[in-house]
Amino acid sequence: MVSVQQWTGREAKALRAALRMSTRAFAEHLGVALRTVAKWEKYGEATQPRPDTQAILDTALVRADAAAHGRFEQTLHNSPVKPGAPDHEAWTEDIDRAIVCLSHQRFTFASDLLNRWLSRHEPRSLDDRGAYLYGRSLTLLGDLQRDQGALLGPLSARHSYARAHGLFTELAIPRRAAQVELSLAVVTEMAGQLEASARQYEQLAADERLSHRDRARARLWVGTALSKKGDNEYATQVMQTAIRDFEDLGEPEDWSVAHQKLALAHRGAGELTQALHFIGIARSTGSVDSPMQHVRLDTAYSHILLSDPATRDDGLTVLDDAARMASQHGLSHQLRSIEGIRRSYDDPPVLMSR
Repeated sequence: MVSVQQWTGREAKALRAALRMSTRAFAEHLGVALRTVAKWEKYGEATQPRPDTQAILDTALVRADAAAHGRFEQTLHNSPVKPGAPDHEAWTEDIDRAIVCLSHQRFTFASDLLNRWLSRHEPRSLDDRGAYLYGRSLTLLGDLQRDQGALLGPLSARHSYARAHGLFTELAIPRRAAQVELSLAVVTEMAGQLEASARQYEQLAADERLSHRDRARARLWVGTALSKKGDNEYATQVMQTAIRDFEDLGEPEDWSVAHQKLALAHRGAGELTQALHFIGIARSTGSVDSPMQHVRLDTAYSHILLSDPATRDDGLTVLDDAARMASQHGLSHQLRSIEGIRRSYDDPPVLMSR
């Protein structure tokens, strides 16, 4: 019995022909929309049914009689695979689904959605729209790799972002190119190159290619890099400016995240009362639907609690909760940050005199 490893429109069309059904009858037989079958007929092997529909097609093939199996195999044999343009609509839908998956740290599914297109096409062979979608997919793959802590090397966020930047530059889409430059600056900061990332953020904070919101984010991240370097006084000034920008722009989530960053800057300056005030604002206004943001909030809160001996035990409890969630969702970079915080508060060894 012939089987199909990966259904495309080509195999679906062959099955319809083998079952000797019209497109409408085939759609009803499978329980899918008529426009879905029409898309398979039009795009052939350039489009792939979704995973749940792949399973439906598997079932339909298994239930077909021997004569239909023979016709199906013969049809595939007589219609070799021909190169074709990608299904831009389906690709766009997968990008939208990948964005949702990334927001909830469903990394495996997001990776599958993106790589099904990246692995099938070469950007040089695509039209401008296809090349744009390829660049968007690379950018999202970079976001995924960044969130998983893969910062350097051939399978890293930096590599994916660099390829996306090249595509957007060739396509003359300056806004997308600048957004990727902002993501590259984030990777530079995460890799510990704080001075270099601060310079990149400062340049992008005044870059007219970016939207007002992205420029405000760049300004906030200048403060983040400066705070990590220990320049907390200037960092708090920069962050306060970003907070005002987010308030003017009506961006409540960015406004909340900025208060979280500001709280850590005050902690670094030894101003724990202010730090607790601002982390309280972040915790009461920020969204915790995303595991990533939940971990970041708890990590920041625990860092502040650990800075005061009177609340150190509470800080360790919150830090343990953050570590469990980071481990559960594969947030490697956050886990390394948590372990670094934990080590910094370990009791120093007691030196015994002889």
